[in-house]
Amino acid sequence: MKLVTNIEEAKYITHSGTMHTDEVFATAFLDLYKKNISVIRVKEVTEDMKKEEVLIYDIGRGKYDHHQVDAKTRENGIKYSAFGLLFQDFGKDFLKQQNIEEVEEVYNMIDKELIEGIDAVDNGVFPEINATFKIKTLDDIIKTYNPSFGSNQTEEEQFIKAVDLAKNIFLELIWNMVGKVKAKKIILEKLKTTTKDYLELEEYIPYEETVLKSEEGNHIMFALYPSNRGGWGIKTIKKSPEDKTDRISFPESWAGLEKEELEKASGIKGMEFCHSGRFLVTCKTKEAAYQVLKKMFSNKTSE
Repeated sequence: MKLVTNIEEAKYITHSGTMHTDEVFATAFLDLYKKNISVIRVKEVTEDMKKEEVLIYDIGRGKYDHHQVDAKTRENGIKYSAFGLLFQDFGKDFLKQQNIEEVEEVYNMIDKELIEGIDAVDNGVFPEINATFKIKTLDDIIKTYNPSFGSNQTEEEQFIKAVDLAKNIFLELIWNMVGKVKAKKIILEKLKTTTKDYLELEEYIPYEETVLKSEEGNHIMFALYPSNRGGWGIKTIKKSPEDKTDRISFPESWAGLEKEELEKASGIKGMEFCHSGRFLVTCKTKEAAYQVLKKMFSNKTSE
């Protein structure tokens, strides 16, 4: 991206002043899609700026602005922001440029997991966060790129930094979504064929969302997978996407224990660790992991 000051050089126009997640990600997306775009940031759009070959966004009350009363709105009532409007028109073509096969699924996932949230916040719909500590949202992080009080930072240099960050985040998220789409197909196939109350994986792949959102996953209590630290991991399954309590938790007597202490408490050789939150156990061998699962289901049956 090239940030220009001469209006004649600009093929893309957005607003100046305080930057927001909306136009920062819109600019990042356009630069990834159209390659090395020339952008100017202005206080207002005049009639002579409105040219067929110039794309204006997040300002000017045109096709890619959302500040007008009749701005385009999603079915769930959330207005689109400039980023959402641009991605709606060009997102699928961009994904095809990236040689992504599952365009429709990836497009919908990106829209739901990233863009809709950016649209909502930019239109004044903020998430409810019940926490006693400060949580930095994506919107908070982008806002920190505005020039700091008392600094020598300029709007231009900070905008470029923010756009570079947004490009990195956006690209990484795309490939994360591609992986999720591929993993979903594998997990659904496993769920259709397994008769067990646990999901066994030959390698770690994203599984939780698919298990929680599919009827086939309703009976799954644990996931067993090779750990990237060596050995095997067993993780509990939550009750639902909204309810983060475990369907079955590991015993309180195991919580926070390691190695010999854990083996003594459980009676199972080869156990390595049990998280104090009782949602994760690791074992040296798959045989030990099977013993853990056998014990858990035996305890459940005896309750």
